[in-house]
Amino acid sequence: MTNDLVRAGILNKERLVLFSDAVVAIAITLLALELPVPEGATNAEVLRAFGEHWHEYLAFLISFAVIATHWNVHHRLFAHVTALGGRLGLWNLLWLFSIIVTPFATRVLTADEAFTVPFVFYALVQVLAGCCLLLMQREIRRHGLRPKGPDLAAAQDGYARSLAFVGCFVLSIPVAFLTRWAYICWALMPVVSIVVRLVRRRRASV
Repeated sequence: MTNDLVRAGILNKERLVLFSDAVVAIAITLLALELPVPEGATNAEVLRAFGEHWHEYLAFLISFAVIATHWNVHHRLFAHVTALGGRLGLWNLLWLFSIIVTPFATRVLTADEAFTVPFVFYALVQVLAGCCLLLMQREIRRHGLRPKGPDLAAAQDGYARSLAFVGCFVLSIPVAFLTRWAYICWALMPVVSIVVRLVRRRRASV
């Protein structure tokens, strides 16, 4: 009976992970489908068209990197989860919602000359995604859905990465009301993530 329950828990987890992976793949595909196709009768005109849409291509790269990072954390989070429990499924659905909204938020970000509202909207979508990952980590730990072991360090690194992402996106929101250089807050995410992980590891070793 116990073995059947364990197998059922693993099956439910696998279904959730496969479904989540499919949604992430669709979101990334939607990002690419929205890219403008450069037009021109000559090579120079095509290159000029590329230059005119540079901000849209940059937004695509940013969103691709953001979604890929969220997926990587999600993958590490569920790598050794043995069953579902608590509100894990709910937070996962909300996370998927934010992932699906990201292509739309990317279009909003590059739609026109307005800056603050599109920027803040995009940042809030990513804050939601990051918070959902943090809440999933909390549910996994609270309900003992992952055995303690060597994989715990990888999960904690994912937690630190999500924490850094949420912090940088939250910080960028008030900065966006002051300057368009708020994008710097996003560019600093890899550095902040490394610092947070090093601090967490040092504290854990003490």
